[in-house]
Amino acid sequence: MAIRRLGFWRRLAVVIVLPMLKVMTKRTWHGQANLPTSGGVILVANHASHFDPLVVSHFLYDIGRWPRFLAKASLWKVPVLGPFLVKVKQVPVERGSVEAVKSLDALLAALADEGTVVIYPEGTTSKEPDLWPMRGKTGAARLALRTDTPVIPLAQWGAYQIYDSRTKKISLRPRRTVSAIAGPPLDLSKWRGQEPTKQVLDEITEHIMLTIRDLLSQIREGDAPPLYQPSARRPVAPATEPPPSAGSGAATESAAPAGTKTTTEPPAVAE
Repeated sequence: MAIRRLGFWRRLAVVIVLPMLKVMTKRTWHGQANLPTSGGVILVANHASHFDPLVVSHFLYDIGRWPRFLAKASLWKVPVLGPFLVKVKQVPVERGSVEAVKSLDALLAALADEGTVVIYPEGTTSKEPDLWPMRGKTGAARLALRTDTPVIPLAQWGAYQIYDSRTKKISLRPRRTVSAIAGPPLDLSKWRGQEPTKQVLDEITEHIMLTIRDLLSQIREGDAPPLYQPSARRPVAPATEPPPSAGSGAATESAAPAGTKTTTEPPAVAE
């Protein structure tokens, strides 16, 4: 594992968080060799629980990479927490604001510093009843086109057992099984050099989310349903744990409707 030049504050975060994670989780990691050992990386992942950023962080830390999550800029205004987020090199994002351009500049700086930027394209925890991935937002696609940085898909599962974002219930029972699998860098050559039109960004985003979904189906050992559309009417999320597999049968997805309008959407943030 590479030696990290963490500094005081990041080492403090590790000292506080890592022992807790080792007690609370039993980990199964796959595909860590798919992440390059140096250079900037964009990691795109599914988001099933407010606890899973810690799972993703542990996965990355174990291979010598420091995660740099996108989070709501309002957190930087909270006393004590805000300065701490600066010290541990997280990235503020202004959502729905003209300040979103500054968020993109912060991401570009992080990648230039060989950072590992973690983006949840869904923009929030999954609203799919069995926590399968939803359709994503286009911020990660825009960043990938802008930088030509490797984009690594990651699927993770199990964090909902510790904190279920649907029921808001917390379980402190130790040794909950959590799994993560990283795929090889996404082949985005089809879109390289193209203008970031709505059609192009939607196609890339669809490719990202389908890849993550298929990786997740490997962990859950079952067929995945089509990507969930949050605006569609669906049954209320169950109060019990989701089954290992949705059992709905894999589906072939089509790209989003074509269009030429460009967007100013910032990358999705962790909530």
